[in-house]
Amino acid sequence: MPTPLADALKQEEELWGRLHTVLLRMTPEIADEPGYFQEGWTAKDAVAHIGTWMAYGAAMLRRIAAGTYRESEIDVDAENARFLSAMRDIPLETVHVQASAARSQLLTAWHELKELTPAAEYWLRKAGPDHVAEHLPRLEAWVEELGAVGSGAQSRSPSGEAGSP
Repeated sequence: MPTPLADALKQEEELWGRLHTVLLRMTPEIADEPGYFQEGWTAKDAVAHIGTWMAYGAAMLRRIAAGTYRESEIDVDAENARFLSAMRDIPLETVHVQASAARSQLLTAWHELKELTPAAEYWLRKAGPDHVAEHLPRLEAWVEELGAVGSGAQSRSPSGEAGSP
């Protein structure tokens, strides 16, 4: 019988596959087009947002594992603004690599937990599958919309080389 943790891992893997597919469809032009959010976020900003929260979640899981985690209220809007400012001018390929590395760190920290405390489960979900699921449908739709308006969208290989859609 699957456990909630096993279900979350399976969900995370499926969502990452979808996110990665979107990333491979993005050209730099699509990635930098404002409109993902009314506030002017781009598709690249959304991916950077997901990646920075994965990195943050990995750090929280490591604190939990080390016994140094202290539960406190987080100003999510302030963190979002800080992450956006830090990542806004980073090229798409670097944002892609950062998100992939952050995911790897999150999964590593997840697997290294000795026990799944309520705080650990919160951070697993917040930084992982629940957060990706929150943003992925809009990201998929935005990239599809931009590709449909004739922006010359082509798929990219992981090395950034253009290919056919």
